[in-house]
Amino acid sequence: MAKTTDDVLAEVPLFAGLSKDDLREVGRQATRLTLSKGSELTHQGGIGREFIIVLEGTVDVLIDDEAVATCGAGDFFGEIALLEDGQRVATVVAKTDVVVDVVNRAEFSTLVAEYPQIGETIRAAMEQRLSENAAHEGKKGGSYS
Repeated sequence: MAKTTDDVLAEVPLFAGLSKDDLREVGRQATRLTLSKGSELTHQGGIGREFIIVLEGTVDVLIDDEAVATCGAGDFFGEIALLEDGQRVATVVAKTDVVVDVVNRAEFSTLVAEYPQIGETIRAAMEQRLSENAAHEGKKGGSYS
């Protein structure tokens, strides 16, 4: 039997502790996409308009065309450009076929406002990534999101 949206979201650590009703509401905020291997999900230097959660498959995070991370189910990206209202700091490419939930800027703002624990987790991840990016810049340059 196929998993429901609620079941899939319940497995994402970002949403740990949310009730079934809350998970259903989060699911309503997102658009589910299935993308082929090689698809570009974000482009470094581009305008960040969405927050993306990987549900199935893996993606590579590239800064200046150098792979800096591989993300899989439960990982998310795009928060830095949205929270900092800036450009994408990395290119993200599907390493395998992927299923992702995409949350646009307005829905992302609603999500963070209505679920403070999600906002806290996202901000903590952003701080960690910015710190890692600064270290990477010391070696070469960049961040992911």
